[in-house]
Amino acid sequence: MTHNRIRYAAGSDVGRARAKNEDSLHAGERLLAIADGMGGHGHGEVASAAVIAALAALEEGPMPEDPVAALDTAVHQAGQRLSDLAEQDPSLERMGTTVTAMLWDGSTRFAVAHVGDSRAYMLRDGALYQITRDHTLVQSLVDDGRMSPDQAARHPNRSLLLRALETSGFADPDLSLRDAHPGDRYLLCSDGLTAVLEPETLHHVLSTVAEPEDVVRRLIDLANEGGGPDNISCVVADVEPA
Repeated sequence: MTHNRIRYAAGSDVGRARAKNEDSLHAGERLLAIADGMGGHGHGEVASAAVIAALAALEEGPMPEDPVAALDTAVHQAGQRLSDLAEQDPSLERMGTTVTAMLWDGSTRFAVAHVGDSRAYMLRDGALYQITRDHTLVQSLVDDGRMSPDQAARHPNRSLLLRALETSGFADPDLSLRDAHPGDRYLLCSDGLTAVLEPETLHHVLSTVAEPEDVVRRLIDLANEGGGPDNISCVVADVEPA
């Protein structure tokens, strides 16, 4: 049985235009996760933090036999947590959050769960792949051939979400299981990064900067240099032979 390990770093920045940081993130031995909250009046912060706290429970206890099922259950529990919070405090009714999470099985695989427009990318053998699909109106128009990816990237309503974790408690994440190879590098990020940086820039930084923490710092700096219109968060993880 091949055993690999992950080396990771995470960072978040308020950016240049927002008063508060409503992103939350987690990077640990098993779980990498990012959540970009929404709902005004700081409620996005409550939503993203609650969801990340619920998912962080996956760091405890024995390694799950089925990482996809474990991650799916955790996302549903996180949705329920939002519902409970809004029941206790009706002013939180309109809050919600994206969530993109990867759960490591301890050796060769990652489960991925995704709702919203935060993203996961994989750099493998020099090529960059986006491994999540945005749950946005513009992405659905691109999928239907009614808009080009280029038009979508510049569309004024590009962040209009079709799916998020909300206080209805209903969760419908995209789920997948991916084989992880030594040498793979993963990036989870909020749209405050991808709204500013082109895929070519992400590719360049991910393939030329050696240490995960330096990659995180560089990406956040570049997004701020590009205007920092939103909160910027990223998690970078490298898969290495144990």
